[in-house]
Amino acid sequence: MSDQSSSASSESKPARADTTLDARVIDIAIRLGVLGIFAYFSLQLIAPFVLFLLWAVVLTAALYPVYCWLAARLGGRKTLSAVLVTLVCLAIVIGPVAVLVVSLVETLTGWYHGLADGALKLPELPPKLASLPVVGDKISDLWHLTSSSLELVFTKIAPMLVPAGGRILATLASLSGSVLFFVVSIILSGFLFVPGPKLAMGAKRFADRIIAPRGAEFVDLAGATIRGVSRGVIGVAVIQGLLTGVVLIAFSVPLAGVLTFVALFLCIIQIGPALVIVPTIIWAWSSWDVMPALLFTVLMVPVMLIDNVLKPILMSRGLDVPMLVILIGVLGGTIAYGMIGLFLGPVILAVFYELVIAWVKVREEGGPG
Repeated sequence: MSDQSSSASSESKPARADTTLDARVIDIAIRLGVLGIFAYFSLQLIAPFVLFLLWAVVLTAALYPVYCWLAARLGGRKTLSAVLVTLVCLAIVIGPVAVLVVSLVETLTGWYHGLADGALKLPELPPKLASLPVVGDKISDLWHLTSSSLELVFTKIAPMLVPAGGRILATLASLSGSVLFFVVSIILSGFLFVPGPKLAMGAKRFADRIIAPRGAEFVDLAGATIRGVSRGVIGVAVIQGLLTGVVLIAFSVPLAGVLTFVALFLCIIQIGPALVIVPTIIWAWSSWDVMPALLFTVLMVPVMLIDNVLKPILMSRGLDVPMLVILIGVLGGTIAYGMIGLFLGPVILAVFYELVIAWVKVREEGGPG
């Protein structure tokens, strides 16, 4: 009789264990389902602001040392320091950046209308270039040949632009909206300076929960990469591009907005603005009197070389990200998000590259992955 009761109890224990396991699985599934629903709707709510938040985080990480330095000089007044840094950034964006963007949009819009109407032509060759000894006639012939060839190309392209006119104009109009994007992102970053350490600690704890025990290391690596790229690449390029644009506008150089954008692009991909500045200086000497051309040259040459001084100051460590990654980030970001992606693309791709390399090294060393 006892043998029968013991066998019955032993059979009931696995049954109860299976029932408990099934209950736990159902409980976990319900919790994950509810959490997934909340996560989905939360992501839907913040989706329109993701780019703003990403650029705000980049700005905060890049400018945080400036904020700390200023707060120390102001007697520990963190809020005042955050306000001052934000106002200076807003002044830069609303001032020279807005002027350059407007110039760029006006020039591109004029090109589009001229191309669609068949009236787009190269400007006349400066007389000083045409009158140069020995090479003047050759330059003049080459200029006329290029001008006639481009007019033929423009004539064939123009009919293709008319159907796409609405999209082209909308794209040009969106460039003006990028100024508003940067304004909003700067304001958001201003609110992140004071709680920055707490937010960074929260990010480390969250990362540890996902990829323990190296989550905090990955967050530190991401922060260092953001600072390195945003200050050593984007920051230097923005400073160099803005100075180039300010000088071009001050001297009323034609196509100042387009030339500034090209110079900025070349600076971000680490080629430098020389391909824009040197031809512009040659044009100035061929079109202006000696004194304006000399003053223009004196101002532009230091702008062309200033990155050699700024990079050692702004980069806290050597940039390990290959320039190919930066170039792909610039091109892909610009194609995907326009002018905003020009700045945001290389930062995001550089962070992703560094994290992948660090993860691969951890796996090769036999650490937990």
